[in-house]
Formats: sequence, structure tokens, C-alpha cells
Amino acid sequence: MTDLTKKQERFLQDDIPTRLGHLAANLARIKSFSDEQTHPDFAVNLIRESQYFIEWTAPQMDIDTAAELVDLGRTLSRWKLNWEKIWSDAAALSQVKGEVASWSQRVLDMSGLLSESVSEAC
Repeated sequence: MTDLTKKQERFLQDDIPTRLGHLAANLARIKSFSDEQTHPDFAVNLIRESQYFIEWTAPQMDIDTAAELVDLGRTLSRWKLNWEKIWSDAAALSQVKGEVASWSQRVLDMSGLLSESVSEAC
């Protein structure tokens, strides 16, 4: 059994809101690694993992939400293919940071985890 298969099995044990929370956290980490100018491979690895999270989650979502996740997956693919160029271009990297922050918030909103936390606190 490969590490990826093990990761998939663990990931699929979570409910969909938790899975979306993991995806949102990965997207936030991509932005964070981009802010810190760490090694570009860290961000690429998170992009790849996020693509898997989408692949494993989208089939169990309603069609509209799945379509949004597929759009995110296409965006991630574009970034991954062009990451060296993006990394070396301050304007392109800044644009990606803005987009990934927006996607992270959108996926977190999709998860409903924040609204659950607020309602539990009341």
C-alpha cells in the first residue's frame, strides 16, 4: 500500500466539512509559504496534495459545489505547471497569493465549519 493510498484512506474517513477544512488549510499554507519565500517545492507539494483532496471529495458533493472544486483544481493545475515562472515573478506571485487566499476562504465557507463553531459557542 502506497503512502498516497494510506493518505486517501485516512482522508476519506473524515466527513465532507472536515475534508473541505483540510483543503482550505492547505490553500492557506500555500499562501503562507509564498509570503515567506520558502523553497518553492513546499508550495508545489501542497498544490499537488490539494488536487488530490479535490479529486477525493468532489464526487460526493452536490453538482454546483463540485463544479467550483473542479474550477479550483484547474487553477491549481495551471499554477503547478507554471510555478517556477510564478515564483520568479513578483507580480505573478502576488496575484496567486490573492487568488489562493480567496479560494481558501471560499472553501472554508463551503465547509460550514466556521458557522458550526459559532452556533456551538452560542
